[in-house]
Amino acid sequence: MMKVTVWNENRHEQTNEKVQEVYPKGIHEAIADFLTKAGVDTRTATLDEPEHGLTEEVLEQTDVLVWWGHVAHHEVSDEVVRRVQQRVLAGMGLIVLHSGHFSKIFKTLMGTSCDLKWREANEKERLWVVQPNHPIADGVGEYIELEKEEMYGEHFDIPSPDELVFVSWFQGGEVFRSGCTFHRGMGKIFYFRPGHETYPTYYNKDIQQVIINAVKWAEPSNRTNPVYGNAKPLEDVPGE
Repeated sequence: MMKVTVWNENRHEQTNEKVQEVYPKGIHEAIADFLTKAGVDTRTATLDEPEHGLTEEVLEQTDVLVWWGHVAHHEVSDEVVRRVQQRVLAGMGLIVLHSGHFSKIFKTLMGTSCDLKWREANEKERLWVVQPNHPIADGVGEYIELEKEEMYGEHFDIPSPDELVFVSWFQGGEVFRSGCTFHRGMGKIFYFRPGHETYPTYYNKDIQQVIINAVKWAEPSNRTNPVYGNAKPLEDVPGE
């Protein structure tokens, strides 16, 4: 069975009463709950655990890592970031949610600032499915509508995605590339925009379906990783 680790910095839940009301057990537990109900073997990890809960052993036992962070990106150890990066390059899937766009691991894997416009104004978000045949969009209609969300607007400073699955429109007029896939090494990465901490976004059934689909899509393949370095010829060649 595929094994998923849901990582959350878990800081807003400790300091913000509104977030505590929406996610009393933490965003990580809310996500882990619906993944578990979907039949996924799920564990959680948080920033304040030793090694942020992402030890070598935990990562070796993780097929897909789900990441949510916001105010404490700078507190994530560079050593843990390097560790996660190496696991992604070796084939572990990575799902980066909402403000995780500014996490050390996402910026490291993208190689850009990952900056954007933003605004908190309780405005409607409509996520349009722009690649309806993509497995991450399975079970979702033409769009997902969220009554209230934080706005993220273009320009989003990321490399051109390998695939663009969702594009958001906001009530204030902005648009945003909200569902983007990338490949790094043997690993698959999906960035999914919705999920501001003061809104019940992760209880929305369509949002849950997208994350469940993304986790399944990002599962490592069974292929053997490529071998690098000096190679013996397959045929007879001069000079051998």
